[in-house]
Amino acid sequence: MSRTLVELLQDGLPAEAILTDPDVTSSYAHDMASFCAAGDPAVVVLPRTVEQVQHVMRTATELRVPVVPQGARTGLSGAANASDGCIVLSLVKMDRILEISPVDRIAVVEPGVVNATLSRAVGEHGLYYPPDPSSWEMCTIGGNIGTASGGLCCVKYGVTAEYVLGLDVVLADGRLMSTGRRTAKGVAGYDLTRLFVGSEGSLGIVVRAVLALKPQPPQQLVLAAEFPSAEAACDAVCRIMEGGHVPSLLELMDRTTVKAVNALAQMGLPETTEALLLAAFDTPDPAADLAAVGALCEAAGATQVVPAEDAAESELLLQARRLSLTALEAVKGSTMIDDVCVPRSRLAEMLVGVERIGEKYGLTVGVCAHAGDGNTHPTVCFDATDPDEGRRARESFDEIMALGLELGGTITGEHGVGVLKKEWLAREIGPVGVEMQRAVKAAFDPHSLLNPGKLF
Repeated sequence: MSRTLVELLQDGLPAEAILTDPDVTSSYAHDMASFCAAGDPAVVVLPRTVEQVQHVMRTATELRVPVVPQGARTGLSGAANASDGCIVLSLVKMDRILEISPVDRIAVVEPGVVNATLSRAVGEHGLYYPPDPSSWEMCTIGGNIGTASGGLCCVKYGVTAEYVLGLDVVLADGRLMSTGRRTAKGVAGYDLTRLFVGSEGSLGIVVRAVLALKPQPPQQLVLAAEFPSAEAACDAVCRIMEGGHVPSLLELMDRTTVKAVNALAQMGLPETTEALLLAAFDTPDPAADLAAVGALCEAAGATQVVPAEDAAESELLLQARRLSLTALEAVKGSTMIDDVCVPRSRLAEMLVGVERIGEKYGLTVGVCAHAGDGNTHPTVCFDATDPDEGRRARESFDEIMALGLELGGTITGEHGVGVLKKEWLAREIGPVGVEMQRAVKAAFDPHSLLNPGKLF
């Protein structure tokens, strides 16, 4: 008599690592995205070792059972959503920082390490891990790698992909492969490390990562500039970047977002503003840099420019920005968070277009943006219990993505494709692009067991 999936998993896993109670497994069915289908997993597995992950994948291959890798499930595209009958492979228990090397300026970590935990740990050595998604207190490094996460500091320091030097990956058949390096330089063979970054768990299971670190920069100072229009704020962004300035952060919040944050946290942000721009510098003399940028903001039409006097005041402003998505969700109870990135020179057109789309569909759409790199997060607020409002939310979401492509942008700057944007990925990369990506998928995962139904 053939043995069941759970029985085979038990051969290489402790009992506490296998969850089968439907009331428990259902809580692992989806991430934080709206309008993304999720199935019922057959079992949830929480391994603690590489060997246990290998056993899961060998079992899955033997029985041809799909596997959905998960981190903290803070994603916003449905990339971590379960499929019916799958093994959910939650990597949150693999949470060790294995090494921090101040000489080599690297950290070696398991995938379940929380971003903020790593950041604080390397800070004790005078080092800095820059990628800082807004969910950095919860999200894991493995999830960040899977979706190629960004954050507030990308304008100066770049995204997750630029900090992943090497990976240990368990392939679909259970084999363990190492990619990349731990050296400062290295160009041996195809860059498979970058291939896995952003692959959303569809090519292999990351079980170890070698991450590049930087020296800890000086404490940054933040400036807040109030503008009478989104166009004026975007003009200031262009002036700042064209002027050769290198802010550590350049963030924009539109009037809808500012009002939502005030309503949620009573932070006293200026509700008379049409757009609030936050700029920060972590240079040796941040006050001088802020003064130069403040002058550019005034030249672009800012009605008020207020530099923070100290780190505490700076952190208060940044906290307002980090609360943006939570605050917008409170407006109607549900949100669809877009993640369209456009050239900085087209940023104003994007914001004006989003406002027009919101008016067309009779919906509240707030925009917060990593303005320094053109990555906008138009957030459609809607009542999920109202079918018509839900329909309008989805249609407006699609129009926003279409607008981004028309402006020479991309459908996702940092959240990934997942379930939410599958059809839009095909539109962006075209039929030849889809064909080649499918070929890559088939080479690594010939039975299509790893996170099926995602990306394309």
